Amino acid sequence: MSEKASTSTASAPADPPDGPVVLARLERLPFTRVHLRVASILGIGTLIDSFDGLVVAVALTSILTTFGAPLSVAGPLIAAGYLGQILGAVGFGVLSERYGRKWAYIASSVIFGGLSLTAAFSWSVDSLMVIRLVQGIGLGAEVPVAAAMFNEFVRANARGRIVTLYESLFIWGILLASLLGGVFLAVFPPETAWRGLFLIGALPLVTAVWAWFRLPESPRYLVEKGRVGDADRVVAEMERAVRRPDGEKSVTEPAPLAAAAPPSGRTRFGELLSREYRGRTVLLWSTWLTTFFALWGFTTFMPTLLVKIGGLSPSVASLLTGAITLGDLIVLYVAAWTLDRIGRRFWFITGYSLALFGAVLGVVSIGLFGVSGWQMLFASGAIVLIGVNINAPLIYMYSAELYPTRMRAWATNVGSSLRSLAAVVSPIVLGLLLEQPGGIVIAFAVFGAALAIGLGVFVKLGIETRQRSLEELAR
Repeated sequence: MSEKASTSTASAPADPPDGPVVLARLERLPFTRVHLRVASILGIGTLIDSFDGLVVAVALTSILTTFGAPLSVAGPLIAAGYLGQILGAVGFGVLSERYGRKWAYIASSVIFGGLSLTAAFSWSVDSLMVIRLVQGIGLGAEVPVAAAMFNEFVRANARGRIVTLYESLFIWGILLASLLGGVFLAVFPPETAWRGLFLIGALPLVTAVWAWFRLPESPRYLVEKGRVGDADRVVAEMERAVRRPDGEKSVTEPAPLAAAAPPSGRTRFGELLSREYRGRTVLLWSTWLTTFFALWGFTTFMPTLLVKIGGLSPSVASLLTGAITLGDLIVLYVAAWTLDRIGRRFWFITGYSLALFGAVLGVVSIGLFGVSGWQMLFASGAIVLIGVNINAPLIYMYSAELYPTRMRAWATNVGSSLRSLAAVVSPIVLGLLLEQPGGIVIAFAVFGAALAIGLGVFVKLGIETRQRSLEELAR
C-alpha cells in the first residue's frame, strides 16, 4: 500500500508555475549570456535602423547622379522611407501585442532587410522611392518592438544601464553610416557606392533567420497571454546560465524579489488617451516629437551647414560631424552608468537643457552679436545634437517602462511613429528657413522653441522610474 502511494506520489504532475513567481525569478537574474544573445539579435536591427536613416542623406548626390534626377526629388525620396515607418510602427504595434514580440521582430526584419536588398537593384528614382516606402514599414516597426522586448528581459535595478548601453547602438549606426558612406564614395564609382550601402542594409535578413531559431519570446508577454509554462522554460534557461560549473547558483545572484501580479485585461488601443494613461502619453509623445524634430533637422543638415555657411570642405565637414557623434557616445555612456542611481528625470532634463542652451547660443552669438565663421556654428549645433542624443536612446526605454505588458509594444511603436513624422517635417522646415535671410538664426530659434516646450512638459509630467520593476510601474 505504501509502495503504491509512493509510486502515485512520484508520478504526480508538478504544480503548474505561477505567473508572478516566474516574474519574480526573472527580476532576480543578473545579466546572463541569454541576455547577451537577445541583445545581439535585437541590436542589429537598432544599429541598421539609424544606419539606414542616414545612409540616403550620405549617398543622395550619388543616387541623383546615377538616375539623372533633379535635386527636387531629394525631399520626396527621403520622406518616402519615413512615411513607411509611420505605417509600420502603428501596424506592427498591433501585431506585436496579438502575435508576440518575437514574430513581429522577425517579420519586420524580413521586410526591412529584403527591401533594402531590392533597393540596391533599383532601376529608377521612382522605383527606389516605392521600395523605400515599403521598406520603411519594416524599419519603423523593428526598433520599437525590439526596445519593448529587451526591456521585458532586464531586471529593475540594472535596467537603466543595460538598456541604455544596448540603445547606444542607435548612435553607432549613425557613425557607421558616416564612415562607410565616406569610404564607399571614395573607393567605388558613384553608381556602385550607394548600391553597396543598401546591400549592407540587408543584414536584418540574416538576423531574422537567427531570431527564428535562437530568440526566445518575452517571458512577460508569455505570462500576460497565460502561457506561463512557456515563460517558465525561458526563465529556467536564463537561470541555468548563472549557475556555476559545480551546479551551485552564482554567488552574485541577488535575493528573490516580490513581483506584483501582472496586469490583466484585453488591450483597448484607445487606452493610450484614457484618463489613466493620458498624462504619460502626452509626456512621451511630446518627448518623441520635440527630441527628434531637433535631432533629425541638425543631423541631416549639419554637414551642409558647415560647407555652405561655414565655408569648410565636404571632407572636413564630414570629420567634424563624426566628432559630434563621438561626443554623443561619451555623454550617453556617462548617462548609462548613472541612470539607475540618479534617475531618468535628471538625464532627460539635462538633455533638454543642454540642447536648449545650444540653440540659444546660436541665436545670441550669430543673430545678436554677428559672430561669423564655422566655429560658433559648429559649437552651437554640436551642443544641440549632444543634448538630444541623450534623450533619443533613452525614450525607447522610458516608453517601455510607462505602460503595462499588454500594451507596451503598441505604445512604444505609436510613440516611435512621431519620430518618423519629425524626420519628415524637420528637414523640410529647416530647408525652408535656410532659404531666408538670416535663416540659420531663425532655425536655431524654432528648434529652441520646440526644445523649450519639450522641457516644460517633461518637468511637469515626467515620472521617475529607476529601481522599479515594470509590474510596479504598470497601473
